[in-house]
Amino acid sequence: MRSLKARFAVLFAGSALVVLLAAAAVLASIGVAERTVDRTLAAQGRLELLAELSGRLTQFGLAAVETVGNPDGQPEAMAIARANVDKALTAVDEAMARSFPPSDDPTDRMQYAMRSRPMSQLRGARVILDRQVSLISRQMDPDKRQDSIKGALNGFGAMTGQPLSFLIEAERRSMTRGSEEARDLSSRLRAAAVVAVAVALALLVTLYRALTRPILARIDDVRRAASAIGHGALDTRLRVQSRDELGLLMANVNRMATRLSRREEHVADDRAALESTIAARTADLRAANARLEAVDLSRRRFFADVSHELRTPLTVILGECDIAMRTNARAADPMPAFTTIRKRAQRLKRRVEDLLRVARSESGEIELDRRPISAAVVLAEAVDTMASEAARRRIALDLVPGAEDVECVADREWLRQTIESLIDNALRHATGLTRVQVALARAEGPAARITVSDDGPGFGAPEAELTERFKRGKGPGGAPAPDETGFGIGLALARWIVEQHGGTIRFGPAEQGRGARVSLDIPASDAAWRGQAPGHTDIAQKLREPAA
Repeated sequence: MRSLKARFAVLFAGSALVVLLAAAAVLASIGVAERTVDRTLAAQGRLELLAELSGRLTQFGLAAVETVGNPDGQPEAMAIARANVDKALTAVDEAMARSFPPSDDPTDRMQYAMRSRPMSQLRGARVILDRQVSLISRQMDPDKRQDSIKGALNGFGAMTGQPLSFLIEAERRSMTRGSEEARDLSSRLRAAAVVAVAVALALLVTLYRALTRPILARIDDVRRAASAIGHGALDTRLRVQSRDELGLLMANVNRMATRLSRREEHVADDRAALESTIAARTADLRAANARLEAVDLSRRRFFADVSHELRTPLTVILGECDIAMRTNARAADPMPAFTTIRKRAQRLKRRVEDLLRVARSESGEIELDRRPISAAVVLAEAVDTMASEAARRRIALDLVPGAEDVECVADREWLRQTIESLIDNALRHATGLTRVQVALARAEGPAARITVSDDGPGFGAPEAELTERFKRGKGPGGAPAPDETGFGIGLALARWIVEQHGGTIRFGPAEQGRGARVSLDIPASDAAWRGQAPGHTDIAQKLREPAA
């Protein structure tokens, strides 16, 4: 057979044939058992009817004696007894007719004939006794009636005893024969069941060995091959022995393993090529990183050298300006040019020092010089420094000093540079900006609250992401590296500086609902909090003082 469908059809047909034969055998056995039981039950029923008939005949004889012995008594007793005997005889006839219907079976005809003759004798005995009772009742002599009725009863008993005994014995034999047949049938059914089970098992074993086991063995081969291929053994192949559905499946598995093996070879070649490419690109990247590190090192060295080179002439210029201003202080009209030169040179010196400070911070060399400072003066210097950049961008830069100044113990230059960096970030990164405001207020804590706000679009990112965006890693000592996009410091370094002062920095929307707002809380000195510091002096006067 070249098709699994045909094999499974044969298997199904064989199983169905076994089931049908078993069902037919069971039905036939049930039919035989039912007939045997029916014959036995019919014999028992006829035996019961014969017992009833015997009683009715006895009652009929007693009624005859009473009728003869008492002619003047109730004549209906004899009629009732006669009717009961006739009824019992009719019941027995009907039972025999049901048990032995007219048929071609000679056994049934013989059984019916054997029972019909005794029944006729019983009817004749009933008629004879009834006639004798009528004749005896006419005699006038009581003694003769007694003698006559005794003779009649003896004859009645002789006529009914033998036929009735024959019928009863015949029914008993029928019951006995039925029981024997039932036992014999039970034995035959047991033997037949054993033979049927053996034949069915033999047939199923034959079908299993011929059809099922080879199929299961081949399926197991496919399962093992699939497992081996799944574990990487791509050289696994199945032996195709037939062209049925399972054979086609095995052939497909072999083709799949072949394709996977070829694909694995291609993947290995591609992987080798990719690794070679990656190694080459990695070497290029390392070389590029080395060049960038050299360029960055040169840039940092350049910033440091330029800062050192510029500080010396700027210090000389500031010293000469101070000498010139003290020399001309007694003049009626001091030279305003020296004041302007000193102011510009002082601003340039701060910018050079900022440049040097940022260059040092890139190497982690951040040192905080904490001294008592005026927060309002630091804000004024930061706003003054960034005013030209704001004017160039046509953005209003306002300082709101608040009601009073606050004295803090902090590094003046780092705090000023932090404020300038926040203003510079607002000027450079806020699209559609028109105004930047720097405000000072006293906060609970005690602390000086410095706020830099604008009317731009806002941050548009979480606070943690803002400080992370400008982070460039950490330098030696754990200090964060600054933003490398300009002179200013990044937000990550600004946060680090504020936290080193024991303060906090927060990012959020402006109070008007549009724009960005950065708040710095710098702890105030104890004297300023008690009202003993310059924080309670005139802020306008302090802002008019020239920078040191």
